[in-house]
Amino acid sequence: MVLNYIWIAFFLVAFAVAVGKLVICGDTAVFTEIIQSSFESAKSGFEISLGLTGILTLWLGIMKIGERGGVVQSFARMASPVFGALFPGIPKGHPVTGSIFMNLSANLLGLDNAATPMGLKAMQQLQELNGEKNRASDAMIMFLCINASGLTLIPITIMMYRAQLGSANPSDVFLPILLATLVSTLTAIFVVCVRQRINILQKNLLLFLGGLAALTVGVVVLFRSLDQQQVSTYSTLFANTLLFTIICGFIVCGIRKKIQVYDAFIEGAKEGFKTAITIIPYLIAILVGIGVFRASGAMDFIVEGIKAGVGAMGLDTEFVGGLPTMLMKPLSGSGARGMMLDAMNTYGVDSFVGRLASIVQGSTDTTFYVVALYYGSVNIRNTRYTVPCSLLADLTGAVAAIFLTYLFFNYV
Repeated sequence: MVLNYIWIAFFLVAFAVAVGKLVICGDTAVFTEIIQSSFESAKSGFEISLGLTGILTLWLGIMKIGERGGVVQSFARMASPVFGALFPGIPKGHPVTGSIFMNLSANLLGLDNAATPMGLKAMQQLQELNGEKNRASDAMIMFLCINASGLTLIPITIMMYRAQLGSANPSDVFLPILLATLVSTLTAIFVVCVRQRINILQKNLLLFLGGLAALTVGVVVLFRSLDQQQVSTYSTLFANTLLFTIICGFIVCGIRKKIQVYDAFIEGAKEGFKTAITIIPYLIAILVGIGVFRASGAMDFIVEGIKAGVGAMGLDTEFVGGLPTMLMKPLSGSGARGMMLDAMNTYGVDSFVGRLASIVQGSTDTTFYVVALYYGSVNIRNTRYTVPCSLLADLTGAVAAIFLTYLFFNYV
């Protein structure tokens, strides 16, 4: 329901801004740009879905082997103490717990190509437990909000962009990014727990959050002992080794269980292909809405309005240069990345705005893309309070990014 209203708002606001630019500024090209953007966004949505087809086919095939071989069930038992508290509606020992565990672990390690198929598999399993097939369940909402918060331990891609643009110390944003995304994730968990009346003071949850904090500290300590080249090398090596180990481990477990491994892979791969086809309309719809909103100039209008308001209150307006990345991040991952690179090129990679854009880019995931992709894969139309909770997590991540940029880089 919320996504429906937001999608309509994209078009109505874009139309109002475009008419204003035409009448007041005489911009005769604005409607042409909007239509071109809608065509390009539709093409992009299809290309993204097409690109996901191969990845989904591969990983859902591997997941089917893991499911038949008992690996996913083992992960479910391992994660049940914590996930039983966060997802009380999921039966104890259900395979979806293992899928959620693998998805969140892959996201934590920055393994996007593996995380998305695992997440879509989890959504399909959650849909099987869902009593109202058109309405998001409580477990789906918790899962989506945690995904949208985008917790990642090592933002290697952002640091590589900074290195390519000549940063004196590409990794100096690592700790602020880690703290900002941790704030975003904890906000998502807390808000959904409050909304679903889940007791966040349960022993298992407190131990989990404490373990997460300890892991964060450990990564920080390790990171500080390595130079930029070592971080890049070891991160890539670890990620690729882990992925191939998972594939081989699933196959070995399938052999031990005496299942037909190849047939199991084909069965899962067929599910991946069907899922990729299902999400095409949902992705095109949300990306066209976002594209129209951007092309109309509505984004620039909002940024300038915020800058004027902040300046009128006598506050520092330097952070406003990072607002395009902040506002774009929930809407479009590629758009936010473009805004980040533009900020680095315009203001300088090691400037306040350049660093702020980097931290914002790493603090959360792309909310509307995640919602459209995951809910679209199971034909959920009533997303309930998923979007507001996710956007609140995005907002806290953005505010934390601003605060941490001022704090870490001595701008206060």
